[in-house]
Amino acid sequence: MASRLLRVSAALRQLPAASVRAAPARCLAVPGGLASDEEQATGLERKVLEAMNKGLDPYSMFRPKRYAGTKEDPNLVPSINNKRIVGCVCEEDNSCVVWFWLHQGEAQRCPSCGAHYKLIPHELPH
Repeated sequence: MASRLLRVSAALRQLPAASVRAAPARCLAVPGGLASDEEQATGLERKVLEAMNKGLDPYSMFRPKRYAGTKEDPNLVPSINNKRIVGCVCEEDNSCVVWFWLHQGEAQRCPSCGAHYKLIPHELPH
């Protein structure tokens, strides 16, 4: 077995270097560099990255904008349905949450503190 291995390795050394197949060199994006996330992304990931670059929030990952909570300036609650359950921490140092259903249409009040909330339609990015 060892003699056969030595004969094969000696025969391979005698072959010209051009006949040995080298692995093809690949280069992504610019020569000598790697592709960025934007160049490499496809499908839904690409749509999300493009939306984030435009300043949009496709999955509501950013902190929501603060509203006054009055009838004229209610807290906006996005939803893909015509109703959604909402939790309100009525006082800053309160440890309990008041839960209530919010329906599409006019702004509704929290039953405990009176803050106003309004349901707005929200479209998913996909």
